[in-house]
Amino acid sequence: MDYESAFQSVITDPRYQRNLDWGKPRSGHPEGTVRAHIAEIEPNLEILRPKLSDSDVSKLKLLIHTHDSFKADAKPGVKITDPGSHASLARSFLAEFCDDADLLAMVQFHDEPFALWRQVESTGTFSQQRMDALIGNIADWNLFLAFNIIDGCTTGKSREKLRWLFKEVEGRVHTIFTAADIIE
Repeated sequence: MDYESAFQSVITDPRYQRNLDWGKPRSGHPEGTVRAHIAEIEPNLEILRPKLSDSDVSKLKLLIHTHDSFKADAKPGVKITDPGSHASLARSFLAEFCDDADLLAMVQFHDEPFALWRQVESTGTFSQQRMDALIGNIADWNLFLAFNIIDGCTTGKSREKLRWLFKEVEGRVHTIFTAADIIE
């Protein structure tokens, strides 16, 4: 898979370009637009770059530029797996340029840790079945946790959910990343 070519195809696609200026400041995204969110998280990739292979960097660039790029077209309030969710729309879009099943799963489930964390915040517990499914759906946890660090270490997001995620997957997945890699 040529991830750099896929990346160039993604960022020049008119559908991607059309959605970059969607969004306004809101909880978790005070930066507002998709374009501003991408600009805020790209430096996080550079911070993690020394721990990553060139291939991982290329994959992460695809994740950074596709994961939230279809929020403008999404049905509000639907489940992550709903065909109208921003995650499903992003996955379908990325699948046109990339046949990496694991990368497609990461785009689809990139917000699942946040959804599980919200359960913890509201009830004190979370669906172990959903966590098990997430662990089963993602093969490369090194890459997935790197993406969670990149996407989760922004001005408007608490690092508490990332620390929780690392604690929950510790011993269950193999990764070079730890909670110590969370960018403050």
